[in-house]
Amino acid sequence: MTPNQKKNIAILSISLASGGAEKVISLLLKELRSDYNVTLVLFHNVLHFPVPDGVNVVTMSDKSPDRPFYKKFIDLIYFIFIYHRFIRKHSIEISISFLAFPNFINGVIASFNKNVKTIISERGFPSDNVTSKLSFYISKIFYPILYNKCDKLFSNSVYINNDLKENFGIKIPMEVIYNPIELPSKAITSEKLNTNSSILKLITAGTVNKRKNQIMVVRAINESKLKYDFSILGDGDLVPFLKEQITKLNLEDQVTLKGKVKNVNSYLIDSECFVLSSFTEGFPNALIEAMAIGLPCISTNCLSGPLELLNDNEPIDLKDGDFYIGKYGLLVNNDDHVGLSKALAYYHTNPSERERFSRLSLERAKAYELTTIYSKFNHFIKS
Repeated sequence: MTPNQKKNIAILSISLASGGAEKVISLLLKELRSDYNVTLVLFHNVLHFPVPDGVNVVTMSDKSPDRPFYKKFIDLIYFIFIYHRFIRKHSIEISISFLAFPNFINGVIASFNKNVKTIISERGFPSDNVTSKLSFYISKIFYPILYNKCDKLFSNSVYINNDLKENFGIKIPMEVIYNPIELPSKAITSEKLNTNSSILKLITAGTVNKRKNQIMVVRAINESKLKYDFSILGDGDLVPFLKEQITKLNLEDQVTLKGKVKNVNSYLIDSECFVLSSFTEGFPNALIEAMAIGLPCISTNCLSGPLELLNDNEPIDLKDGDFYIGKYGLLVNNDDHVGLSKALAYYHTNPSERERFSRLSLERAKAYELTTIYSKFNHFIKS
């Protein structure tokens, strides 16, 4: 290979559906294509995010990804043979996988092909990122066996790496590379938030499910004597429950379920505060994207991501029923609607603080801009 010849690199994922890991892949592909010959290899032909020009796409199955767990496991065996053959045929030198099943495949590839540099990426908090007891036990068995076969691992949180090391026996070199974002073309003018208002416009975005815990915000609003206009962007299996609770608490005039929307940023820019109420996260894309718009933010101090984003990962003393004023936003304990109600009131009654944290959000988001994160990612690949 001549010095200027690009290396062949494969990015392995289940699909390019509308998840956080898939969005990261889509963004990184924009930069990777300049430095490598890139092929995106997918288990299933689902493309929610755009694939940049110059990136080859290969799909290994025309079946839907929504299959029972045991069928997914059978598919995994099939995909191993296809991917192994693809690696050899196309002289792939670097194989990078995202999420557990693709990581398992990369571990098998590493066991049989020492000529390929295998890099895996864990995107969720492993001890709390399984769908059933069966998948948890499978993870406990196969993570140390297959992950440790690979050359290195990167995640999007120091807490994920610690969990992998302490609870899953992962011993390969690990680094943290945070999720990249593209800074929006339009952002909030921070000083416009420094006005008194009888109603504070809140927003959250994400799948409406138990893990995202949007009911916590509804209960916080019900706890307060102040008035809010709270928009919930997203869809999910807990929508009927949320509708029932909103009606039961007589909050129809303060809480609106918007469902899935195409242009999230247009809703964010028309708001005054973003709230993340999750029990757990891998890295909260919704939080950093809200900060990039210029929204003052409140988040649960869940694992992982919010403490890293909002307080430079410096430890805090956070009591139940209270909130903490971090460097870049406010933090509350998991499922603590009383503490959240107080945090909401802090922004509601202090417009100057809304302006201050809006400016801090805009500044903080710059550290996660795509070209900055890609530079770290590319260095990690080459090292």
